[in-house]
Amino acid sequence: MNFLLEKLASLNIGWNKRPLTEADLHRLCKRHKITVEEMPLRVSGFYYCVMGRHFIAVNSGLSANKKLFVLFHEFAHFLLHAPDRGATANFHGVGRRDRKEAEADIVALVALMPQNMIAERAVTELIDDGIDPEHVSERFRIFERYGI
Repeated sequence: MNFLLEKLASLNIGWNKRPLTEADLHRLCKRHKITVEEMPLRVSGFYYCVMGRHFIAVNSGLSANKKLFVLFHEFAHFLLHAPDRGATANFHGVGRRDRKEAEADIVALVALMPQNMIAERAVTELIDDGIDPEHVSERFRIFERYGI
């Protein structure tokens, strides 16, 4: 967990300090030379790397909140799990849940709901703001387990 926290702190974007926005995500992607593509997909999104170039594809049919979660989730795969060489792809919501998927979810959930936000607001308020109830529940579990 310390590696994850150090890596995210090095972004200097306000992760776990304020809710991050789509504009923040696009700034991070520009800084790291990641192309973001929004298109109709059968999955929510995926990260892939081809010939040293990095891409995030996100389903254009998603709600704004779901899209932002998927974008940060896929960015986390780049940040924490990107290979040095070769091709790879990570598909959001496809396949079994493993450590990498759990880490990507933590990055995305904390990006959208920083610690002060969950300390100051009721669960119902977050859900009323359009945040997925499962995401809200999982975010509180992350806080209880890891203190972030």
